[in-house]
Amino acid sequence: MSNDSMQTLKGFRDFFGPQARARLWTISRIREVFELFGFEPLETPALEYAALLTGKYGDEADKLIYTFQDRGGRDVALRYDQTVPTARVISQYRNELPLPYKRYQIQPVWRADKPQKGRYREFTQTDIDILGSSSATADAEILACTYESLKKIGFPAVTILINDRKTLFSGLENYATSTVSIFSIIQTIDKLTKIGEDGVVEELIQKGLSKESASNALSNIQTMSINPELAQIIEYAQNLGIPAANIVFTPTLARGLDYYTGMIFEVILPGYSVGSVAAGGRYDTLIEKLGGTNIPAVGVALGFDRLVDAAFDLNIFPQTLTSQNVLVTVFNEECAPSSLKIATALRKAGISTELYSGTDSLEKQLKYANKKDFQFCVLAGPDEVKNNTVTIKNLPLRSQETVTLDQLIAKLTS
Repeated sequence: MSNDSMQTLKGFRDFFGPQARARLWTISRIREVFELFGFEPLETPALEYAALLTGKYGDEADKLIYTFQDRGGRDVALRYDQTVPTARVISQYRNELPLPYKRYQIQPVWRADKPQKGRYREFTQTDIDILGSSSATADAEILACTYESLKKIGFPAVTILINDRKTLFSGLENYATSTVSIFSIIQTIDKLTKIGEDGVVEELIQKGLSKESASNALSNIQTMSINPELAQIIEYAQNLGIPAANIVFTPTLARGLDYYTGMIFEVILPGYSVGSVAAGGRYDTLIEKLGGTNIPAVGVALGFDRLVDAAFDLNIFPQTLTSQNVLVTVFNEECAPSSLKIATALRKAGISTELYSGTDSLEKQLKYANKKDFQFCVLAGPDEVKNNTVTIKNLPLRSQETVTLDQLIAKLTS
């Protein structure tokens, strides 16, 4: 076996210890808000027919889809996002699902992208969608639920950049040509924050626009005004609790995926410079293209991995997440039954408790506790067993005291 096979592929990661706990904690906070807003869970397969996924996101995104033939010779693909599979679900089960259908999905997706900070080849998306409603209230609900989810995690500042594809189409349609489609122009405009104005103009020229048309296209879209439909959505979102200062009309926001038809938005966290942590919008024609049924839809994908990275960068996580709570040591075989009973009593009291596996030396068990960042160590040696007491060590403070089991539980639950 080669050394390369004993490590993860580029863009793929393992999670353990504090990072794994932080991920689970973040998921629980997000799921709590999703459920609070009335969304119900959905899970879809990792593999779909390749024909379902390709041609839905645009030429550039299609290059990032993992496609291959399975052993049956079928052309299949790994899930690129959760929007298209959800569209497939609503089309396939339209007679079984009530409309509007509000769903959330927390699953991994795969993209053959270039790995870099905040961008991975396997990552988790946490999506919400409302399918079967074209009302501005649905758009506003998506915005509000997104905002509240990020606030629930603990981010102090959340900014929603918002636009409407209709604004893009009306501002750019005069610059499209027979060789440079409006979708191609939008895909380049979408890179504005990454490559700057000069980079956008240069790329449009490379695609086939004249320098004058490229410059005018960018200038025109930068001066576009908000349309009435989007203004109403923003008003409703404010009624749902988003402060006016946290929603910013951004006419150059493009969202490069071809299936968007109306409102589009991205979410950034001031102080986190890697990029947006959530993005979404309205996609009213995608389900019809898949299954022939006209079902409007709106949704958002939260970049879960970026949220976790941002929470670490901004020191959002509670300190208790980065350390274990209680380790019950095992002094020797004779004292083991007492240690087992102590661990059981603590767990019944709802205290996260690990029982040391084995009867290694107390020195080794304490080194183990320090390595795993336990807050407390509970010792029950022959003297404690004889006196029906326990010794609790506060590892960060390097202090200890001997108490009864009831006093221990009261101390750890206070």
